[in-house]
Amino acid sequence: MHSATTHEPRTLGDHTWQNQAACHTTPHADPELFFPEPDEIDRIRAAKTICAQCPVRRTCLDAALENGDRDGIRGGLTEEERDALHSKLAQRLDYTRINATLAGGDVHLSRAERRAVARDAYRAGIPADQLARRLKVTVEHAKKLYRHAAREISHRNTKTKPKATRTAKAAPITPARTPVRTDLGTAA
Repeated sequence: MHSATTHEPRTLGDHTWQNQAACHTTPHADPELFFPEPDEIDRIRAAKTICAQCPVRRTCLDAALENGDRDGIRGGLTEEERDALHSKLAQRLDYTRINATLAGGDVHLSRAERRAVARDAYRAGIPADQLARRLKVTVEHAKKLYRHAAREISHRNTKTKPKATRTAKAAPITPARTPVRTDLGTAA
């Protein structure tokens, strides 16, 4: 079983993860087991037991959410349990996925993750043409994402300054009086 820290994000169009799924590798696992009626508690429990042992459980859940799959048990969750996740998918912020994209991976990202990739790429000084390739957008769009990232970073920096320094007028800067040194000894 893979831990959450070793999760490899699913790449676009990659379905090879399914060959590792416990529902495919468990002998005599009936595919219908994963499509129970809401009141079939024993079948739900049995399917979730198989999912709990699955090395690609998180990838399965990601695929179900990204594809809008609302039927059956996927990633160890029932249709009802996934409902809230479907509505929050656009705000998903998984740094495993962000880092995989920054490293050149072809990962399906949420809107929040795409913004984070642009912001992190901007901070890292990655050229706009490389960001465009990683996000599969035009260079012009990548430049626009960089402008948004620059504003966001600037806005965050402004918010973190103490309130007094943002609102108070700056006091005139007077040069500090440098003490006059008449005894110029040598440093030991």
